[in-house]
Amino acid sequence: MSKKILIVAGDAVEALEVYYPYYRCLEQGYETDIAAPTKKTIHTVVHDFEAWETYTEKKGYGLAATLSFAEVDPNQYDGLIIPGGRAPEYIRLHPDYGRILRPFFENNKPIMVVCHGGISLAPVKDLIQGRSMTAYTACKPDIEALGATYVENHVHVDGNLISGHAWNNLPDLMREFIQQVEKR
Repeated sequence: MSKKILIVAGDAVEALEVYYPYYRCLEQGYETDIAAPTKKTIHTVVHDFEAWETYTEKKGYGLAATLSFAEVDPNQYDGLIIPGGRAPEYIRLHPDYGRILRPFFENNKPIMVVCHGGISLAPVKDLIQGRSMTAYTACKPDIEALGATYVENHVHVDGNLISGHAWNNLPDLMREFIQQVEKR
């Protein structure tokens, strides 16, 4: 039976952090849904590291969200992927978002969080406290405010919580995520 993966996103999701996992999951033979606050074509962004003191952002591609958050039944999925970008800033405020996240943590299903994705875990702060994870360096205060220990590594695994620093860590992140999904 095919595994089923959920990717949560929204406008301003980082393009590589949503496209790479999406196509890698399809390549693996997983049924993969992209959920956003509303079912629509979401706008991605491209973050790059140029000669600035921070990353730059440019317009990316459109990507169809196959489900709205309200339509998601998290119990149907074997794993969860949370990409970064600016989407995590506001998707965490959606009334259905915490309802989607909670069963993945409570049922010890694989959860991959990339870059700024970690800040979207605020609705399940009680399940993050005492855990360890990494994220883009600028997110360190947010991760610590959730009660988690921020780890400097670019890829970190704390049980079912697989976290990464940025899009350039996706090969290692996806390798671990797929390994965990396959064990279920």
